[in-house]
Amino acid sequence: MAALCYRGQGTRREYLLVTSRDTGRWIIPKGWPMRGLSSDETALREAWEEAGVKRGKAAPEPIGHYTYDKMRDSGLAVPVEALVYSVEVKELAEEFPEADQRKRKWVSADEAAEMVRESELKLLFLEQATDDKTD
Repeated sequence: MAALCYRGQGTRREYLLVTSRDTGRWIIPKGWPMRGLSSDETALREAWEEAGVKRGKAAPEPIGHYTYDKMRDSGLAVPVEALVYSVEVKELAEEFPEADQRKRKWVSADEAAEMVRESELKLLFLEQATDDKTD
């Protein structure tokens, strides 16, 4: 499950990117399914742990998906598909579980599409950019 975190509306909408812990590349918060939590609740939990989203609201249905390679300890890259949930951010915390391991940055959808590496995630951001301009 992954969280496409945003704030603002229309052309002023911004998206929250975080750095990965291993390579420092720009990503969105994501993680494995969690027992006892629905998929949208899991996305919201990842947004808290990785980006410090203290108060937010996750959409109940995914807005899309993307595939990324998860590196195993053995060095083997395993492709993983993540469902992406839109998360409206109401408040960010300065202190959160992975604050000392990640950087975070608010950017436009167009900027986010340039910053992320995964092609399907780029497309999701480009779709958001188009939607933001029509709001």
